[in-house]
Amino acid sequence: MRSPKRKEREMPLSAAVDFGPLDDSVGYLVRRAQVIVFQRFFKLFAEVDVRPAQYSVLTVIERNPGLSQNQLAAALGIKKTNLVAMIDALEERGLAQRTPTENDRRCHALFLTPRGAAFVAKLHRLDATLDQQLTSALSAAERRQLCEALRRVADA
Repeated sequence: MRSPKRKEREMPLSAAVDFGPLDDSVGYLVRRAQVIVFQRFFKLFAEVDVRPAQYSVLTVIERNPGLSQNQLAAALGIKKTNLVAMIDALEERGLAQRTPTENDRRCHALFLTPRGAAFVAKLHRLDATLDQQLTSALSAAERRQLCEALRRVADA
């Protein structure tokens, strides 16, 4: 008698799978989409050795020069201890720098270095390629609707 696991392995990959209520579960579908997005991100960004969180950090620093580490951590939902290590790594690569603030020397303002600014411009080009790959099956209006719907969900 065959074990269920062996039978499962022999099933063709093209066989239809019934996902039941998961097919209409926003949480499940967002997670499935996130897996695909991250797989493609890692493949495309491998040449520049950047992870999604690092790209987010660099982009927010670019758009908000002088932002404190606490403000950045809160804006991106990153634990402060994780952010400190990430900023350390970005400084080691010469992409970002911390500058003590005038009002509180314990607080650091974050800035991109000139090298970091050029690097982020390259990251934006890679991200535009990724975005195109991910949304190529959508019309421009559908893409805008998807972004708006995801913003509303994220802000809820």
